[in-house]
Amino acid sequence: MRFIRKLGLALGLGAAIASSSALAQQAQFITVLTGGTSGVYYPLGVSLSQIYGKAIPGAKSSVQATKASAENLNLLQAGRGEIAFTLGDALSDAWKGNEEAGFKVPLKKLRGVAGIYSNYIQIVASADSGIKTLADLKGKRVAVGAPKSGTEINARAILKGAGLSYKDLGKVEYLPFGESVELMKNRQIDATLISAGLGVSALRDLATSVKMIVVPIPADVVTKINDPAYIAGTIPANTYEGQTASVTTVAIENFIVTHENVPTDTVYKMTKAMYENLDQMVAAHTAAKAIKREEGPMHMPLPLHPGAEKYYREVGLIK
Repeated sequence: MRFIRKLGLALGLGAAIASSSALAQQAQFITVLTGGTSGVYYPLGVSLSQIYGKAIPGAKSSVQATKASAENLNLLQAGRGEIAFTLGDALSDAWKGNEEAGFKVPLKKLRGVAGIYSNYIQIVASADSGIKTLADLKGKRVAVGAPKSGTEINARAILKGAGLSYKDLGKVEYLPFGESVELMKNRQIDATLISAGLGVSALRDLATSVKMIVVPIPADVVTKINDPAYIAGTIPANTYEGQTASVTTVAIENFIVTHENVPTDTVYKMTKAMYENLDQMVAAHTAAKAIKREEGPMHMPLPLHPGAEKYYREVGLIK
């Protein structure tokens, strides 16, 4: 009798362990890699994480603030995240392995999920700096984004297209949005370049504290950059306080990407959940208004993840 009782306890314990193991296997950890907390990626990433937590059974979703594009892509390649935001030019550089952009080897584990909205290169200068054109940046103190971030990669390209380089600047500060804005408020730099969705909070904040000029990027500069990721764009009038006229600039598409080791079913559910809850992302930041499902699989500089491909086939966007 005692033997049977012990056997029953052992079997019960074994069943509990097996059940616990099965639950652990079912749990899907989803780390959303974003950018600096004062940019657009971060609030959209928080929203996305909340969507996944509610829509995907067993999902353990979290958000990680990062230096954005290049860091996100390297983290994904290393399996240290499941989904990330990135600029299109950085994504193309990562897939090809452009060492100058921060990718020592091609990141071939990356897979596409969705094209989302366009970033706009927004160069702003304090009104008292005298900067009105790209040429006026010569000899000035300029913040160009965190090192190897998408913004900093954009800064190099824009300056090169304008016939300039970092050597032509008086001082280069490698800082994320929030920190560069604080330096402008304190008159410690003359200008900052920010690559983000229109109406980014850091610049809205700056415009209320300092009279600023939005510096145009002419169409000929876009042509000289000679990269299909860079297209002509416009910052509409009154995007920021005191900006009474529209300004020509450069637009670059943003993407959400993952890596090949994330299960097909998980990526399918992540893709579906995002599109079915876009209102929550719009509530987090107005840049999400530009996210269109029909444009999701377009312009990918790398292969789609099979889970995302399954979703797009299901809704008739891929034949």
